[in-house]
Amino acid sequence: MKNARRLLVLAIVAACSCSPVSHAQETYFITYSHQMEEPGNLEVGFKSVAGAPTAGNKFLGNALEFEYGVKAWWTSELYLDSQTTARESSVFTGFRFENRFRPLLREHWINPVLYVEFEDINSADKSLLEVVGHDGREDFLERNDRHEKKREAELKLILSSNSRGWNASENFIAEKNLAGKPWEFGYALGVSSPLALLASPKACVFCRENLSAGAEMYGGLGDRYSFGLRETSHYLAPVVQFRAPGGTTFKLSPGFGLNDHSHGFLFRFGVSYEIDQIASRLRGRQ
Repeated sequence: MKNARRLLVLAIVAACSCSPVSHAQETYFITYSHQMEEPGNLEVGFKSVAGAPTAGNKFLGNALEFEYGVKAWWTSELYLDSQTTARESSVFTGFRFENRFRPLLREHWINPVLYVEFEDINSADKSLLEVVGHDGREDFLERNDRHEKKREAELKLILSSNSRGWNASENFIAEKNLAGKPWEFGYALGVSSPLALLASPKACVFCRENLSAGAEMYGGLGDRYSFGLRETSHYLAPVVQFRAPGGTTFKLSPGFGLNDHSHGFLFRFGVSYEIDQIASRLRGRQ
């Protein structure tokens, strides 16, 4: 636990060394802020997480995502999950369909967002897009050819605030396996900020305003019958994001397990590309 506290302090100090800006940009892999996709825009992204569980094989979990701005207050997203495990195989593990609704469009001190997701995946899924219940590294020891089907509903209450260029976000997660298992709970917390307040007067690629840094912490909170921190896993992860000119964004995040139930180390990386007003573009080509 001493090492965990040191990691938390280092992550907060690293994040606080960034200069504040007037518009916070979402940097996280796990935590959601109140940032919504612009209406009519489509963002295509790819997230991966690599890990090497003790007594298990190395793995690479993937999520291909399509995020569309339906309305200013409504963003919809489709995930296609897959994974590759060393000495085993590569498998498609299912899909997720999420919708986020922002009831208050004006900026407030705290901005709530309601999140609803349906998951049709199997137990071989290793995308690690959230941690709930008693999820832990032991779940990653199951072989790819022994997986079982899972259909789940997931709800999130997202609370997010922007102040002087900083974003602070808190997520509370409730997930239910529709086969009748109890509700499971989890959390995700994040802070982030771009590195510069003003845009550079000269054209450049690696300008400070194109870089963001932050940290997130996430983990399980047990289930309906055993709510709390006992036998749950938790992670702390600094995050760095680079927004290249033209709409492409790159992100990476080394994550550290904070107890014996967690993976010791996870490395996340992602890339995304935003297409402005895709419906109008398609209509213009007809």
